[in-house]
Amino acid sequence: MKEQIEKIKVLFEALPYIRKFNNKTIVIKYGGSAMVEEGLKKDFALDVVLLKYVGINPVIVHGGGPQIGELLKKLGKETRFVKGIRVTDTETMDVVEMVLGGKINKEIVGLINHYGGRAVGLSGRDGGLIKARRIKIKGEEMGLVGEVESVNPHVIKTLEDNNFIPVIAPIGGDDEGLSCNINADMVAGHVASALKAEKLILLTDVRGVLDKDKKLVSTLSLSEADGLIRKKVAIEGMIPKLRCCMEAVANGVTSAHIIDGRVAHAVLLEVFTDTGVGTVIKIKR
Repeated sequence: MKEQIEKIKVLFEALPYIRKFNNKTIVIKYGGSAMVEEGLKKDFALDVVLLKYVGINPVIVHGGGPQIGELLKKLGKETRFVKGIRVTDTETMDVVEMVLGGKINKEIVGLINHYGGRAVGLSGRDGGLIKARRIKIKGEEMGLVGEVESVNPHVIKTLEDNNFIPVIAPIGGDDEGLSCNINADMVAGHVASALKAEKLILLTDVRGVLDKDKKLVSTLSLSEADGLIRKKVAIEGMIPKLRCCMEAVANGVTSAHIIDGRVAHAVLLEVFTDTGVGTVIKIKR
């Protein structure tokens, strides 16, 4: 009986959040260990399905850098990075589209559907969803590497309105009609902004944002997040994630979350509990 009462208490804790987020959109960037470990993959799919069943609209944007690197290595294709970004020639872009738009995207769609969801896979090229522009880094050409120029949210809204779960590969089309490889965090942030989402959630392989004493920071304002970057407390890969979250919040997303995707059911814990499993960035009132 005690176990059953505890389960009911969990439901009551979740109830205010279910009510608050009903019919709202949550954009989730899916990557890291949660995309690799079988148990975590199942947990993620179940989380997404449950969100949809309680009236919340999840939109998934996934990464796949390690998987791209693995296939390139098998094919004997050398990879060069500039400031951590893969230089993407035409042959590499073919592999990117095979891995992101094909293998990974369809695996995620299949898993969500297996557990009772209605997921639809697409890339940023479908329906003109993501317009990209090519970038240079320190004046160096990066090939078919892009950044988001604009997002047309109508495709996503159409899928949401018909009870589907969009699963988006971070590939956009440029002015010449060519595919561009885009950072998945960046795509998720821009999609969340275009949809005026309730939440942007970035799944990572760290606990969240840490302070100078390596303790988890549960909540940050935009100025506090900027301060961590300026003071070099946030370093390396955390910097672009923080900037992505800050930009999304500044553009109308209610809150952005950097959470530990290594925790089972991390998405549900962040959305439906008082404590969460990471760091939330929002405008403090």
